[in-house]
Amino acid sequence: MTRFKLNPIATTFVAACALVACAIGLFSVESRAADDKAGAAAPKPAMTVTTTQPQRGSLPQRLSANGSIAAWQEAIIGSESNGLRLADVKVQVGDTVRKGQVLATFAAETIQADVAQARAALLEAEANAAEAQANAERARTLQSSGAMSASQINQYLTAAQTAQARVASAKAALQAQQLRLQFTEVRAPDAGVISSRTATVGAVVPAGTELFRMVRQGRLEWRAEVPAAELPRIQVGTPATVTAASGVQLNGRTRMVAPTVDPQTRNAIVFVDLPQHPQVRAGMFGQGDFTLGNTDALTVPQQALVVRDGFHYVFVVGPDQHVAQRKVETGRRVGTQVEILKGLDAGATIAVQGAGFLNDGDVVRVSNPASNSAPAQKTPAQAAIK
Repeated sequence: MTRFKLNPIATTFVAACALVACAIGLFSVESRAADDKAGAAAPKPAMTVTTTQPQRGSLPQRLSANGSIAAWQEAIIGSESNGLRLADVKVQVGDTVRKGQVLATFAAETIQADVAQARAALLEAEANAAEAQANAERARTLQSSGAMSASQINQYLTAAQTAQARVASAKAALQAQQLRLQFTEVRAPDAGVISSRTATVGAVVPAGTELFRMVRQGRLEWRAEVPAAELPRIQVGTPATVTAASGVQLNGRTRMVAPTVDPQTRNAIVFVDLPQHPQVRAGMFGQGDFTLGNTDALTVPQQALVVRDGFHYVFVVGPDQHVAQRKVETGRRVGTQVEILKGLDAGATIAVQGAGFLNDGDVVRVSNPASNSAPAQKTPAQAAIK
């Protein structure tokens, strides 16, 4: 059998090739293992979110209160005539009347007869006074001649004065009857809106009987119940926004703060003048806010807040794209912005869109990474407030 002897150089070359092949194979296996390990260590993002930073701005400071909408003043219009029949009622509930307008009339025949009688009595008294005055003048002319005694002259002079007194009395009686005649027309004491009516045609009512009620000048006010501790924050002229039960919002101003506090509720009444509105009526319930000025606040979009178990949370996005759940305390709301009182730093980056689907520790993909380095823009609501 023939045996081959290898050259030492060839033997060295074959050994070197074998070593290179083993090294390449070993490197490939280690590379694949490292890649598999790295892929297993990098979790996939849970979802894609948008982020923003909290904003600082000026927000209005408000004090909320509840109360009733009532008439500024309600006038009671009654009868000034006694024992007369109500002949006509000219207005109904809800009618707007002007000052001096006739609301109702009583039958005036009896009063007209009394006026005529008083006028006749005045004419008679004036005639008697004229005769007595003439007699007194003649007595004065005879005083120096001695044809009449002093006592007779005094009688004529006294009779003239008595006649003048009877004339004055007759004039007063005529004025009283004319005033009664005026009372047969019930007139509005001021401009306003009729709020109730008890007048009935044909009724014979005594003097002082209520016939109508009227909201003077149609003015309404909101009587807000404010805790005693908050009263120093409200001054005369403080603006307020009132929402009536009909949904209408009215802007008013504080006219007066009650000088006393209810000892049962420890609340005081704050009177706020309201403008007229056809859908707002006395007796409605009103909820409103007093505007007490502006203060600086840290705000976030409402969409960034997540409510869980009755608490508010935000998700802070870290540099490694992991999110951390932070419990926050909220305050005022203006538009889509919500004030954060505590629990969040001003420089934090929070998830906005998609925050409601996140859990603590999730990995996210940020769709707007460039916006994190730029200052946050103010919302239109904040720009308007500023």
